[in-house]
Amino acid sequence: MAFGACNSGCSPAPARRSDHLVLPGPLLCETARVDEETLERVRAVVVSIPAGSVLGYGDVAELAGLRSARLVGRILAEDGADIPWHRVLRSDGRTAEHLRRRQLELLRAEGVLADGPRVNMRRYRWSGPA
Repeated sequence: MAFGACNSGCSPAPARRSDHLVLPGPLLCETARVDEETLERVRAVVVSIPAGSVLGYGDVAELAGLRSARLVGRILAEDGADIPWHRVLRSDGRTAEHLRRRQLELLRAEGVLADGPRVNMRRYRWSGPA
């Protein structure tokens, strides 16, 4: 997995360090680091979402003990290919625009039906671990 510099003028940082990841982006500069424990908490929450259910990025952040839904999105974009990333949506039920077709296809295969580009969060939102 490769990480680059942010768009805020920070200098490039190493792609991976032993104790944390450096996540680029306009809102996450070189100083915004995610330790392995945080990364694994986010991944664990996403893995725990049952097939046929969804969560919002903010829901995942809350369950993982984070304050940033955007950070969850960044983690999934960089390190989520091997987990059910498609079960995480925007708070209004919309999919990631650039992944819309694939995301809706994967959700439909699990019984989650969308109305256009939007999933009914009231109907399909997972209530969380028991």
